[in-house]
Amino acid sequence: MEIFIALAILVAGLGILIYGADTLVKGASSLASRLGVSALAVGLTVVAFGTSTPELTVNMYAALTGATDLAVGNVVGSNVANILLILGITAIITPLAVKSSTVWKEMPFALLGGILLLVLGADTLISGAGPDILTRGEGIALLGVFAIFMYYVVGLAKQNPTENEEDVHVYSTLRSVVYIVLGLAGLILGGKLLVDQAVFLAGLFGLSETVIGLTVVAVGTSLPELATSIIAARRGQHDIAVGNIIGSNIFNIFWILGLTALITPIPTPTSFVADISFELVVSTILFIIMFVGRRHTIDRWQGWAFLGLYIAYITYLLTLAK
Repeated sequence: MEIFIALAILVAGLGILIYGADTLVKGASSLASRLGVSALAVGLTVVAFGTSTPELTVNMYAALTGATDLAVGNVVGSNVANILLILGITAIITPLAVKSSTVWKEMPFALLGGILLLVLGADTLISGAGPDILTRGEGIALLGVFAIFMYYVVGLAKQNPTENEEDVHVYSTLRSVVYIVLGLAGLILGGKLLVDQAVFLAGLFGLSETVIGLTVVAVGTSLPELATSIIAARRGQHDIAVGNIIGSNIFNIFWILGLTALITPIPTPTSFVADISFELVVSTILFIIMFVGRRHTIDRWQGWAFLGLYIAYITYLLTLAK
């Protein structure tokens, strides 16, 4: 009976999540049009911040309770899921056109985030001396780089004040803001219900906490990005769909891990170097495919390749845990 109740709550959480994502995209797109801000800038900030809220919630809780392995694994696992699972599924539904500025600026910035995290968190590998830890000072450094990114996004909005190519329905400013708030609330509530029940079900089937952190929690906290990107893509708002993912990955490393390390130093787990290295490989592949096939486009076959690689990655983690 417990399994059926958990499944019912999980399905309800999924419904709330999808409703929240749809509402958030409508509100953010409308607000972008009304304020004359580019949809890309909105995707990189408002939507990315909103859909990164589950990761932030998990990491704050993990930092305060001493579960620092979960904090790092959640961010790295979510970033991998964002690219392989979410962009993969979204591209399968509809090919995604990617703007040149995203290819040459945001994607390299996200890749830089992974490299910087590797350098800061792998003290033994880089300097030959441990312990491997993200200190409060390094957390402040990550937050400083995040501030630079936000400055760039503000400049992007000012540089292209009327750039909003998507055909969106424009509501009043108040209604747009209400939609954004309701959408974020739906994402947070739906994401929490899904993660809680997924963790509960995983425990019933005997999976370890390590595997749950790398798979269930990472995927669960990435579900808002999945719902938001799919709905945005189906509405033809590719800037929000892609900017949401790239922005979320940047937020996860610089904002969420930076803030978490500021609260408490984070020892990096033994698998950290392998995990972050895989994320760097995935981010590099994403950049390379921008020039394979149709230029600056993620086609369906590339989406299928991403999804297949993610299934192989999860299978490897589950096999390793046995």
